[in-house]
Amino acid sequence: MNDGSTSPYVTVQDLRIGMHVHLDLGWLDHPFALNSFRIGSQAQIDTLRSLGVERVRWDPLRSDPAVLSAWRAARRPASGPAGGEAAEEAEARRQRRELLAAQAASLARCERYYAQATRTFRQALDQVHARPDEAREASQALIRGFLDAMEGTHDNCIRLLSEGAGDRAGCHSVNVTVISLLLGRAIRLPDAELLELGVGALLHDIGKIDLPDRVRVKDEHFTLAEFQYYQEHLARGVELARRMQLGPGATLVIGQHHEHADGSGFPQRLPGERIHRLARIVAMVNRYDNLCNPLNPLKALTPHEALSLMFAQMKSRFDEALLNSFIRLMGVYPPGSVVQLTDDRHAMVVSVNAARPLKPRVLVHDVRVPREEALVLDLEQEPALGIRRSFKPQQLPKAALDYLSPRPRMCYFFERARDVEGGQGKGLLA
Repeated sequence: MNDGSTSPYVTVQDLRIGMHVHLDLGWLDHPFALNSFRIGSQAQIDTLRSLGVERVRWDPLRSDPAVLSAWRAARRPASGPAGGEAAEEAEARRQRRELLAAQAASLARCERYYAQATRTFRQALDQVHARPDEAREASQALIRGFLDAMEGTHDNCIRLLSEGAGDRAGCHSVNVTVISLLLGRAIRLPDAELLELGVGALLHDIGKIDLPDRVRVKDEHFTLAEFQYYQEHLARGVELARRMQLGPGATLVIGQHHEHADGSGFPQRLPGERIHRLARIVAMVNRYDNLCNPLNPLKALTPHEALSLMFAQMKSRFDEALLNSFIRLMGVYPPGSVVQLTDDRHAMVVSVNAARPLKPRVLVHDVRVPREEALVLDLEQEPALGIRRSFKPQQLPKAALDYLSPRPRMCYFFERARDVEGGQGKGLLA
């Protein structure tokens, strides 16, 4: 979204209820919760006029549509009805083009880094047996890059990517890594533990490289012998971790990411207090991603369904505090969820700010706007608009389904809130 740096200005005397304004002031120089917001009352206008500024920036595209018409009408005596309206319309079109360009650039940037991460992961796997030290260094360098990009703020967004993002074989591991690190930061793990968490999450299934293809992915139709063979990937993974000289936290993640807090997991049926904290995080995130991205796409749950199932029916398997933190991180409607808004329009959640999970960014089905020109709507800036319920994609009307194009495979990455709002900011993995 545009950060407002190119927005037109309005004098404080011309402010109206419904205008979306941006204040070029420090946080301590005004009493509002945000620097950018839609005016909702006369009291807010009075406060803005008391700040000692003569004018503020405003965004016509994020304002109440009636406001633009009223503002034009108020300006007509000075600028003339035809010339003034033409200039305002040209300005609105220019801003829309900039917003679309920033939106596309933000997504492209995330997908580029995601693809880079999946390639690095695959290269590390290829080096495990012949060059274990190089595999360790490549894995650690990737995680340090993630952590450097996340550093300095907890205000990161979880971003849904396109279906074709990254190397499919590495998507599960990168998904689990990204979400585990964001959760680790949300609960304020120390930097050293975050590195161990990231490396363990990235390599949690490393033991599968020594298994035959037919038993690399758990199947409900496994025979007892096949299931026992599948379980061996944990012991094999720990052996490889030791060859790579991974840290103890990462090694325990690899060995314990199928254990459950209620003691029903494998291979050792450990109770919750004996499962390493980092392994508890990865076990939970791993389960979430497997529910959303199973081997058989017909069995995939929507992100909203996956979280609901984990909370309602699988709660005993996970650390309760971590599960609650995970749900706060992902939002009630995680990226990829197809929803109905309170104004009855259909939308797809494309980004969730971990600091404000109840107000995600959504792509809205609007028959008046071509799909390629659709802007992402930030529900945080729309106080009167919310989410009513979640849908399965097949429950959507065909027009909405074609417009929103829900993802059959969920690929997640992260971006700073500023990258979303302004199309700028620190490059990830830089």
